Amino acid sequence: MQKTLVHPTSPKPLKDTAVPTGKVVITPPQGLPRIDWRELLAYRDLFYFMVRRDVQVLYRQTVLGLAWAFLRPFISMILFTFIFGRVARVSSDGIPYPLFSYAALVPWTYFATVMQTATMSLVTNSSMLTKVYFPRLVFPLTPVFSKLIDFLIALLFLPVFMVIYRVPPTPYVFFLPVLIAIMAATAAGIGMWLAALAVQYRDVNHASQFLAQILMFAAPVVWPVSLLTSRFGEDVRLLYGLYPMVGVIEGFRAALLGTVPMPWDLIGVGALSATVLLFSGAYYFRHMERRFADVA
Repeated sequence: MQKTLVHPTSPKPLKDTAVPTGKVVITPPQGLPRIDWRELLAYRDLFYFMVRRDVQVLYRQTVLGLAWAFLRPFISMILFTFIFGRVARVSSDGIPYPLFSYAALVPWTYFATVMQTATMSLVTNSSMLTKVYFPRLVFPLTPVFSKLIDFLIALLFLPVFMVIYRVPPTPYVFFLPVLIAIMAATAAGIGMWLAALAVQYRDVNHASQFLAQILMFAAPVVWPVSLLTSRFGEDVRLLYGLYPMVGVIEGFRAALLGTVPMPWDLIGVGALSATVLLFSGAYYFRHMERRFADVA
């Protein structure tokens, strides 16, 4: 009996060979992995369920509920204002330090939360890996969308601070969707890399917490890019911009607060890096996918 099957993760039909009558052997796909975006779209109902579940589980049986989406960056803003604004007296480009830091903490909190949640997404859902087939990319991509709710709630409070400090927005505020897309692509790319690694190496979960702290202080969250260029020159600016969150954070400040001119060079370089992270993370994830059920 000769049958031709299409493996759910393979672009080409697979043929079973030398199998008894009535039995079919499905072999894993060969060659380079393929990212089937249409397959992800076909499972959009599952995507919606996973995103909704992620939001509900996070705030279930909490007293403050969705208020935590605002409190996390707000409490960090208070600490940073005291330590870096009052004690260390770090420059804030002429903007009140609470507003300066909160504008950076809103995108940064989203990025760090997605990265750490995506890292353990496969491990925490390991029981689902061997029961039924669906695109495994759903796991690390779920927090990319679910955490946007927290991000938007925290972002809604930024205009309140701008009114308090009498800082008007700039016309470039309409470019925020571009910055949000770069932010989400960066978080998704790193999340897919770490999720695939964490299945086989559980140390990645612990390391991701230190990585988040290192990446925060490497990003211009508590200090401006102008502080770096004034000490090391403009030559390091584009090199620093390879870290996508640099352009995102400086772009948020420029678009909303007008601290500096819109950093198109940092945004352009960061968008390129974010694209590389996104596609390389997806391909590495698909390459490692065939081993998930064995080691999860």
